[in-house]
Amino acid sequence: MKRDSQLLSWTSAARTDIGLVRSRNEDACLARPERGLWVVADGMGGHAFGDVASRTIVEAMDRLDPAPNMEQFIADARAMIHQVNQDLRADAQARRVPVMGSTVVVLLAFGAQAACLWAGDSRIYLFRKGRLHQLTQDHSQPDSNMITRAVGAAESVELDLGTLAARDGDMFLLCSDGLSNPVPDEEIAGALACGEPGQAADELITLARANGGRDNITAVVVRADDTADDKTMLNPAL
Repeated sequence: MKRDSQLLSWTSAARTDIGLVRSRNEDACLARPERGLWVVADGMGGHAFGDVASRTIVEAMDRLDPAPNMEQFIADARAMIHQVNQDLRADAQARRVPVMGSTVVVLLAFGAQAACLWAGDSRIYLFRKGRLHQLTQDHSQPDSNMITRAVGAAESVELDLGTLAARDGDMFLLCSDGLSNPVPDEEIAGALACGEPGQAADELITLARANGGRDNITAVVVRADDTADDKTMLNPAL
């Protein structure tokens, strides 16, 4: 019998760390599992007020109203990011700085549907059945840390969209490049394999710091569970 797709439940954990080199944290993140909403924003390094830009995105996304379906959820998220783009342009002009910009990755969940929206080189990964999949593609120049899209960088911002059907046990990771650059895919997969968002997020931050910690580090780990699936749980202490 086909299960009701609305019976997927979502849990998550969010961690952000200044790293070992930077003087301030220009990353910001949001985790609202009860609303099916997660965000990571990475303020543009070398530009004024990168921390303000990333925080502005996260605070705006947190004001999103509940949507009746995934299509409207995506449309509302897009509209909010476009509004923030205009706000950051105006704020930069008022502060007399050339650019106030930030990357953004957004994970939306509605029932068993998931959607990714992004601009820049922050990423979303899916860990499913022991395999790691990168769901986003970096908007950056080849072999360079120079991004080609960001919120606030131009008069309009182009957001890419990806959608998929979530499954029981799926683990998603939203992260800034301060994690994806120093931590190889096999180590990311190893951290997510534990299946517990808080433990995985802590381990990912630790790995990024151990591998140099040259940038701010943010990890938001999300898990989907089928609440209709009658699982037999093993005590992890055994």
